[in-house]
Amino acid sequence: MSATSEPDDRSAGDVNRTQEAILAAYAELIEELGTDDVSFRLIARRAGVGERTIFRNYATRVDLLLAVAAWIERRIFPRQDSPSIFDMPLTIRAAMESYDHRPELAHVVAETTMRGISGATPSPRRAMLEEMIDAEVPSLGDAERRAIVAALAHLDSAATWVTFRREFGMTRSDIADAAAWAAEAVLDPIRSRVG
Repeated sequence: MSATSEPDDRSAGDVNRTQEAILAAYAELIEELGTDDVSFRLIARRAGVGERTIFRNYATRVDLLLAVAAWIERRIFPRQDSPSIFDMPLTIRAAMESYDHRPELAHVVAETTMRGISGATPSPRRAMLEEMIDAEVPSLGDAERRAIVAALAHLDSAATWVTFRREFGMTRSDIADAAAWAAEAVLDPIRSRVG
C-alpha cells in the first residue's frame, strides 16, 4: 500500500528510509521557519531527494502534514508506557515538559489533532488507557470509565500543552504542574476501587 493512500495508518516500522528523510527534513524546517514557509522544494533539498519523490510519497500537503505530525509524535515526543493508570500524572508531566522543549513541533502535532485533519487520531493513547483501566479498576461502570479515559487522553496531548501555553501564558513548570494535578484529580475518586 502506498504512503499516499493511508499516511495516518503507518506505524513507526512502516516508514521507509526515503520517507524518514523527508519527514525529518520537514520537521527540521518547521523548527527553523514555521509551517507556512516550508515548500516542497526546501524539503526536497534538505532530505536529499527530488520534489517528485515527495509527491510520490505524499500527494498533498495535508498528507505530508499528517505524516510529519505522526512522525514527530513517535520520534520527537516518544512516551514511556506507564506501569499503572495511577502513574499517568507523571507520564503527563513528562510529556508537557518535552513539548515545551520543542514548541514549534508541539504546535504542529496539536494543530493537526485539533483540526481533525483527514483522520488524525485525536487521542492516540486512548486504547492504552482503556486497557489499563480495565486491568486495574474493572469495577468501573461504562460512563465513569469513558469519562476518565476521555479526561486523561485529553490531558495527555500536545493540544493541552498548547492551550495552557497560548490561552493561559503558563510557564513550562506551571503547565507540567497543572496537567499532573488535573490527572491526579481525575484519578483520586477511583483509587480505593483498585482491583
